[in-house]
Amino acid sequence: MKRLLILGVFPAVVGAQAGARAITLEEAIRLAQLNSPSTVSARGQVRASDAAVRTAYGTFLPTFSMSAGASSSNGENLGPNGRLVPISTPWSFSRGLNSNLEVFDAGRRLFNLRNAQAEQDAAEASVRLSDYRVALDVSQQYFNILAARESRAAAQAQFAQADQQLKVASARVAAGAATKSDSLRSVIAVGNAQLSILNAENNIRVAAANLSRIVGTNNDVTAVSEEGAAIAPVRLDSVEIRRMLEESPSIVAARHQLAATVQARRSARTSYWPTLSLGYGFSGQRTDEAFAPTGGPFSSLRTLRLNFNYQLFNGLSREENQARASIAETNAQASLRDARLAAEQQLTQLLGSLRLAEARIGIQLASVEAGEEDLRVQNQRYALGSSTLLDVLTSQSTLNQARFSLIQARYDARLAKAQIEALLGRTIP
Repeated sequence: MKRLLILGVFPAVVGAQAGARAITLEEAIRLAQLNSPSTVSARGQVRASDAAVRTAYGTFLPTFSMSAGASSSNGENLGPNGRLVPISTPWSFSRGLNSNLEVFDAGRRLFNLRNAQAEQDAAEASVRLSDYRVALDVSQQYFNILAARESRAAAQAQFAQADQQLKVASARVAAGAATKSDSLRSVIAVGNAQLSILNAENNIRVAAANLSRIVGTNNDVTAVSEEGAAIAPVRLDSVEIRRMLEESPSIVAARHQLAATVQARRSARTSYWPTLSLGYGFSGQRTDEAFAPTGGPFSSLRTLRLNFNYQLFNGLSREENQARASIAETNAQASLRDARLAAEQQLTQLLGSLRLAEARIGIQLASVEAGEEDLRVQNQRYALGSSTLLDVLTSQSTLNQARFSLIQARYDARLAKAQIEALLGRTIP
């Protein structure tokens, strides 16, 4: 009866995933990169850096301003006899156009432009880095679903074997060829297998919920059922992988950040140089008793200005700005160096994990095959009375451990490959 009650839970558990839409890993990554807050923020930073570059280009162009105005006043004033005398003035109209162009700035605008371009390149590298980090998060949850499904399949095979053992043990107990403890141990084995199935189903639901959140859809999604468990070995040339590492998003972003700080330091130095600007202005005025902005001719005045400016002392602000720019450059150099070393360290670790996982897969495949054969022999010997149930349960436990170790090795290999791709910022074959 207990076995039937536990089995009755399975339809509800399986039905919880029936409404989820199965999507491929590529589609899940594409949706997550489109909807993830981190990638949306990174793309927004690119838009901001694009605007900064346009603004930097705009500083090389002359500025223009236009003005127009009209004024009139009336009121009362105290006269010589002590009485208030009304006063009024005619309408006064004015108009003007001004333009200014900085001719010499010791290269400040050029350095600011290069700084903005470097920041733009760094922002684009950050988008690439964010995309692959999101892809890693998606892959991890996707692989969790696949691993949980493999665990469910292994648990179902474990349940079928335990159920068969229970039938054989019950028959032997009824025939007096075995003790009651054999059937009780078999019942426990069946219950453990059922719990393994329930645990795998729960892991599937949790991983699918996590995947749905990362993907950013209103409907539940899950991994495609046809995703194969077999994993093709990854062929990576160590020289080629090191070359690709130098172009990884984290190193590229750090390199562009260093270039931006170099240009910022150069821009700060230009404050020690004078500036030269050229200006042109046109203005006109006229008066009229009535409000008629276009009712008559305007007087005109044209002005050409050439301004030379050199700041002799500004309270040591230039020195402070220069020091801050130099510190930022030093920090950027340290960040780039650390990014390279961190990438090297992570790549070494991940390549080792991948190779180890691939080796474990081969070993565990052989272990599963050997365990299945050993369990088959032990079941036959137990049915003939030449072996004990303890021997059968020991073989079953060894086989179960080999199955779950194989599942873990496959998961580790998939995850290590995804982590390497996230580190390199590209898909590897």
